[in-house]
Amino acid sequence: MKTICLYFQIHQPFRLKPYRFFDMGHDDYYYDDYNNETIVRRIADNCYLPSNKILLELIKKHKGNFKISFSISGTAIDQFQLYAPDVIESFQKLAETNCVEFLGETYAHSLVGLKDENEFKKQVIKHSDKIEQLFGKRPQVFRNTELIYSNQIGHMVDDMGFKAVLTEGAQNILGWKSPNYLYHHPVHSNLKVLLKNYKLSDDIAFRFSNINWSQWPLTAKKYVSWLNEINKEEEIINLFMDYETFGEHQKKEIGIFSFLQSLPDEVFKQTSFSFKTPFETSLHHKPIAPINIETPISWADENRDLSAWLGNELQHEAFNKLYALKEKIQLCNDNKLLLNWQYLQTSDHFYYMCTKHCSDGDVHAYFNPYENPYAAFMNYMNVLNDFSIRLNKAIENNKSQTSKHEKTVKQLSCELV
Repeated sequence: MKTICLYFQIHQPFRLKPYRFFDMGHDDYYYDDYNNETIVRRIADNCYLPSNKILLELIKKHKGNFKISFSISGTAIDQFQLYAPDVIESFQKLAETNCVEFLGETYAHSLVGLKDENEFKKQVIKHSDKIEQLFGKRPQVFRNTELIYSNQIGHMVDDMGFKAVLTEGAQNILGWKSPNYLYHHPVHSNLKVLLKNYKLSDDIAFRFSNINWSQWPLTAKKYVSWLNEINKEEEIINLFMDYETFGEHQKKEIGIFSFLQSLPDEVFKQTSFSFKTPFETSLHHKPIAPINIETPISWADENRDLSAWLGNELQHEAFNKLYALKEKIQLCNDNKLLLNWQYLQTSDHFYYMCTKHCSDGDVHAYFNPYENPYAAFMNYMNVLNDFSIRLNKAIENNKSQTSKHEKTVKQLSCELV
């Protein structure tokens, strides 16, 4: 039987407040609480809560035959717990159906997999712990930040015991091959690789509300007819998209919720497809070939590369300065600084610095609090400089306290002698 694998990404960063050069040394709180709460609460009401309600109804209606998966970043979960606990509760109700799979990722939705293996594994473990704590099951499938993937990332993921990984079905790595099959890592053959069908995914995520699109308006019946036109030998359709597609990026008024409600009905009525989670997909299908990805790919922009986050000098300077602190972080035991270290790694900070202007340019404006990339860079670097100063002080204080403790122990030892 052919499979539809429906996966949604959920992520919200801790946005930084306006932080001036003169704030350094005087203000150690970096986050825009008002903006963060306002955005999370708005999206909760527009997307997360109504969409979760629809999905729960669909699961019950189709008696367990409709299945979905989510990857929820740690920073999103932290904000739900702060500002929208009802969102957590709604996801827990979905988890109780056993028709929803929660995937693993880096806790801070970071780019650390490109930089440091130990920090990468630490973040992934922290995220898996959180998912298991909240939803009762430990992730078995991994989805890296923004679908960024390479053979090396696959190696680390396999080493951590994940059974499968999701990434982009980028044309430059597929060549003549189709994304509509299961693949495996070129060395670690037990690690299955699921590739996004970006055309069918983007038809919903980006083109649904475009009245200039030749296929507008898109209905569930029309969409499912396209599924029936796919080569009968192709086994899997991986539909990966931001969850905010429903009710936030694509508004309720244009019919996106009606589309979501009708999709399973039309699939079961018109096709031989079944819905499976990523882990189930990896078990029910056999890989047809290895997929070799030596240079990292992502979902973003026409090039499907890293240039949205690391494509200019601003981004590289900020990224390299951040990870130049990693050895000092290992000497730090200040919980507040360690939390800041985590949140400052979030990929959005670098995304806001993007200077690309292409057909995907509007994507870079989603939830962007800055007027331009240079303002994003200056604000981030002011925060990072203050963080670096405080980190150095904390390490010095820690060394001083350790030295005093060692002297005290030595004096006591002498007295006892």
